[in-house]
Amino acid sequence: MMDFDDSEGFESLSSRAMAARPTPYMDGLNPEQRRAVETLDGPVLMLAGAGTGKTRALTARIAHLLNTAKARPNEILAVTFTNKAAREMKDRVGKLTGHVEGMPWLGTFHAICVKLLRRHAELIKRDDPLLDGGQNVPHLKSNFTILDTDDQIRLLKQLIVAEGIDDKRWPARALAGVIDQWKNRAWTPDQVPASESSAYDGKGVALYRAYQDRLLTLNAVDFGDLLLHVVTIFQTHSDVLEQYRRFFRYILVDEYQDTNVAQYMWLRLLAGVHRNICCVGDDDQSIYGWRGAEVGNILRFERDFEGAAVIRLEQNYRSTPHILAAASGVIAGNKGRLGKTLWTEMEEGEKVNLIGHWDGEEEARWVGEEAEAALRGTRGRRAFALNDMAILVRASHQMRAFEDRFLTIGLPYRVIGGPRFYERLEIRDAMAYFRVVISPDDDLAFERIVNTPKRGLGDKAQQKIQMMARSNGVSLLEGARLMVETKGIGGKGGAELAKLVAGLDRWCDALLSGRDHIELAEVILEESGYTDMWLNDKTPEAPGRLDNLKELVKALENFENLQGFLEHVSLIMDNESDSGEDKITMMTLHAAKGLEFPMVFLPGWEDGLFPSQRSMDESGQKGLEEERRLAYVGITRAEEVCTISFAANRRVYGQWQSSLPSRFIDELPEKHVEVLTPPGLYGGGFGAAGMAQAQTRAMGGGVESDITERATKADVYNSPGWRRLQANASARTLSQPKESRTMVIDAQAVSAHSIDDRVFHTKFGYGTVEAIEGDKLEVAFDKAGTKKLVGRFLVPADQAGDVPF
Repeated sequence: MMDFDDSEGFESLSSRAMAARPTPYMDGLNPEQRRAVETLDGPVLMLAGAGTGKTRALTARIAHLLNTAKARPNEILAVTFTNKAAREMKDRVGKLTGHVEGMPWLGTFHAICVKLLRRHAELIKRDDPLLDGGQNVPHLKSNFTILDTDDQIRLLKQLIVAEGIDDKRWPARALAGVIDQWKNRAWTPDQVPASESSAYDGKGVALYRAYQDRLLTLNAVDFGDLLLHVVTIFQTHSDVLEQYRRFFRYILVDEYQDTNVAQYMWLRLLAGVHRNICCVGDDDQSIYGWRGAEVGNILRFERDFEGAAVIRLEQNYRSTPHILAAASGVIAGNKGRLGKTLWTEMEEGEKVNLIGHWDGEEEARWVGEEAEAALRGTRGRRAFALNDMAILVRASHQMRAFEDRFLTIGLPYRVIGGPRFYERLEIRDAMAYFRVVISPDDDLAFERIVNTPKRGLGDKAQQKIQMMARSNGVSLLEGARLMVETKGIGGKGGAELAKLVAGLDRWCDALLSGRDHIELAEVILEESGYTDMWLNDKTPEAPGRLDNLKELVKALENFENLQGFLEHVSLIMDNESDSGEDKITMMTLHAAKGLEFPMVFLPGWEDGLFPSQRSMDESGQKGLEEERRLAYVGITRAEEVCTISFAANRRVYGQWQSSLPSRFIDELPEKHVEVLTPPGLYGGGFGAAGMAQAQTRAMGGGVESDITERATKADVYNSPGWRRLQANASARTLSQPKESRTMVIDAQAVSAHSIDDRVFHTKFGYGTVEAIEGDKLEVAFDKAGTKKLVGRFLVPADQAGDVPF
């Protein structure tokens, strides 16, 4: 009798039967997309640049697998990173094929791993050499609970307290971050390397083990366990792994550049035999290293899967040639990349605009004006709706200046990926302190700050304060004062309450005596312990919260007193507009990945801010390359108009600090960039031309060596940008404050002071000039030490009597 392989026969006959079926999903695909769809067998890396239609190619590939009977719906494993992406892929496949109900393995990494883990939960057992390894060994059950972040933190806090660790110095949230990093690298407690032994004061590994044991006892897992446990099962139970290797005949992965080590290992294990894996990604858009993503996963794909087909999708359907060229020029500075060249058939469009401003507030004003002009359809462009515009920032604290400006001029906006600036936790806390100082009867504000930071004043202590206040008909602050006087609260809580009441009295007196409101705000945040609370917080969010507090203090500079500032915030936050209204979008660059807008503003391109100094300090060259990829992502969000801007000065802790334009600006190809400077910005004439003339007079001429100098010393009379701006010049008043007519953005500006001059500063007092770099002086103050300051904030010592204070 003749041998017959049923599966082979089925495939051969079905393939021939399906070959004549129509393939409408192929319509409109470009040659490289079609090649990515048709190369079904063996490892494939679809290297898809920004805006090149990778989602369409990926869904068409799934449709082709089904249409050619290469695989049944339940034999395809398709993995995405977000539920939104998974839904979009299901919808697209459904439209292409007419059915998606039979694709149970299309979803996110976590969603798929939950299904797998519930099937094999009993294989996750407590590793205890004293147990016999039989049925009585504690193990995970299929009805396990998935803990959310709050439950996870609460459980870790219990373990920390049980170990006698100071949870204020070593918060549970910091331990949760450490454990999450280990799980992202697929490390069980026994696999954490010795190099990590110092984590969490040297107790991290022991607490990790105790945490995993406790989870098992509770029949619970956290999100990190979903992948870690499945990888562990695959590594220790080859029969289970072989089962799923047979089940999943074809594997497709979206956003492969964002995978962490655990996800990478999970995919490698499943694809290790048949090697029918197609990974779609862009190494130039790997921007999530801070949360465990490993760009190396996509860079070594060809080594992991020998003979892999690498298909580059380079035709862009989103942006103009100038925008693509600018993005390509920046990303070319990265050494760790596979390389590709984006191109488009779209019209040439505008060059990328580059503009320098005096400071962040001026930057925000200019963006507001540009947005209004775009709304009207001036500047020689078509009209853009507010929904067409986006402001993409490196750090969330940059949004404050734009929010303030837009609220002032009534320009509707939305913040994506987080609350608006004045709605953030740390800002509301700080303003609650300010409110109590201004109005001691503000009980709502007092309730917010009485135990923030922690003062040992829990619910019971706060109830005592409330009862004391009610029984005496006074405010909560006065009730707290009575509790202190009568010693109604003992121990640490009573002592801390006494300090708080004394502090509020001291700050109220300072306010009434006319102390500078900016200094007072800094003092309140420092003496209350609120700043220290975030300085001692080891969670990833803490640095950003501290930056926001600095930005809050900076915002006070625009107001005469604290009360005026709080009234301003109350009024603007009450001005809620209709949610369906057309609005300009604000978000961080990280949140913008995957989105696109006809008009994009990229502010704050200054070294230290972007690229982030913190990122470079923590990760060195690797961090710098990720920052450069973030710049690439920002530029490629723009479809028609892209504007990059920087400020020459930023105010930090009440003092002006000069900032250098981002190193990424020098990487922009000059022929694709238009340097644009608005009229009257720098003084000494109309527009930047006056500034350039002033610099020439001051420095005796100079050589423009790069694009940064063109931005800061631009003569724009003959540029298209100048012509667009001049078209509106007659309709607007261009007068500037007297102060701004002397401003020059140039590190080589001539200072009015000389070395060894005696000078005076309103805050630091008298001092001696020790060094000069342009208009930035290093001054040794008699009492405040050595400071670096912009020269215009100093006066000669013999003129100190003329300073009004």
